[in-house]
Amino acid sequence: MDQKLSTFLTLCSTMNYRRAADALHLTQPAVTKQIQALEAQYGVKLFSYDERKLRKTPQGEILERYAISLQYNDAELTRLLAEKPKTLLRIGATKSIGDYILIPEIRRYLEMPDNELYFTVDNTAHLLAQLEAGELDFVILEGIFDKRRYDHFLLRAEPYIGICAKDHPWSGKHVALEELFSERLILREPGSGTRNILERELFQQGYGIEAFQSRVCISSFKIIRELVASGCGVSFLYEAVVKADAQFGHFLCPPLTGVHELNVVFLKNTGAGAYARRFLHLEA
Repeated sequence: MDQKLSTFLTLCSTMNYRRAADALHLTQPAVTKQIQALEAQYGVKLFSYDERKLRKTPQGEILERYAISLQYNDAELTRLLAEKPKTLLRIGATKSIGDYILIPEIRRYLEMPDNELYFTVDNTAHLLAQLEAGELDFVILEGIFDKRRYDHFLLRAEPYIGICAKDHPWSGKHVALEELFSERLILREPGSGTRNILERELFQQGYGIEAFQSRVCISSFKIIRELVASGCGVSFLYEAVVKADAQFGHFLCPPLTGVHELNVVFLKNTGAGAYARRFLHLEA
């Protein structure tokens, strides 16, 4: 890929000329010169300063999306020209999906002896960053993402429910929104899909997570499950995480619970969608 575009992507990532120069082992004037050459080539400004803070212009954001896909396609072209088969898939998934939903697909993919797999489980924000860096072929997300920025298709819809201890008074019931706030909320870390959904639905009702009596933030579903089962609080997550587990009670709160999308997400204008469909045994 054109060196100027590589420099541009590094600057988009750091949003600081000095840090971009350090990352590229270049001088700051050299980085500035390459960005100016790109601006002259396309006849637009790619960056501007707002109160001394560097920001991408709308044209810069368009070029960033194009360059990210070009970087991925450049690596794919190198592989194709070398006549190397695509045996290694690099997949990311959010924790609900990676730990509780995709295991049958992984097992089936590995039945072919030549197939290799790099599989990472992380939150939505980190996975999208890895996707844009060209470190993953596609990601499978339960959370909210910018559908204009990426290509994507629906994997399935999954119930999003409230969970509590089996003997909790809310078990098996519909709970009013304001009644929820008397409980301790146990939730995932910022950037996770299950938390993003809860925060969005609360916001639409005019509330934040601060409305709950107390809050506990934990990045592990295993620990969240154990704490909820022992009566330490309530949580909201996808039904697949606790499906057929008798130690939990389920409850519904219609403003917050419902059915949400699980999406397969990949860079625009790349062949990664075909890899995803092949992995999931879907028609291309």
